Amino acid sequence: MKRLFPLVLAAMLFPGLIKAQNDSFDNSTTDDFELSRFLGTWYEIARFDHSFERGMQNVTAEYLLRDDGKVDVLNSGWKDGKYKVAEGKAKQPDPLDDPAALKVSFFLFFYSDYNVMMLDDDYQVALVGSKGPDYLWILSRDPSPSDKVIGTVIEEADRRGYDTSKLIWVDQSMNEAVSL
Repeated sequence: MKRLFPLVLAAMLFPGLIKAQNDSFDNSTTDDFELSRFLGTWYEIARFDHSFERGMQNVTAEYLLRDDGKVDVLNSGWKDGKYKVAEGKAKQPDPLDDPAALKVSFFLFFYSDYNVMMLDDDYQVALVGSKGPDYLWILSRDPSPSDKVIGTVIEEADRRGYDTSKLIWVDQSMNEAVSL
């Protein structure tokens, strides 16, 4: 019984800890979102570390509208001297009430949250997250956005409760050379 008590106590407290953690960040989507303006190529400027992109550099994401209303997603970049491409799809589960809350899949019918949380007026920079605080991306139409633009996005991520010290800055030197 003595061994069981700590487990029961932990089980009772754990849901409260999860709620407290989830209340400390804001992953709400941007109010104004037009999918047609979001389509095209984005450069990944920074991201949180995760296994499916670990070590990737010169990363881009391309969004292309399909005939069925879904979006083809082509993520590409370089890892260990090799060019890698991941093909997926995205959809808007609620295009009228929450159009910036997308779902993205790179494997069969398994979808993940993809919340566009911030966009500038010209759709040149975006802050993207997911349901939990462990995924965050800064995207830009320019492979080398200004420090001022990045500062604005960082401030927004900080305001929303994300730990921006965990951001990994993506080398875009190959894409910068191409865009000149």
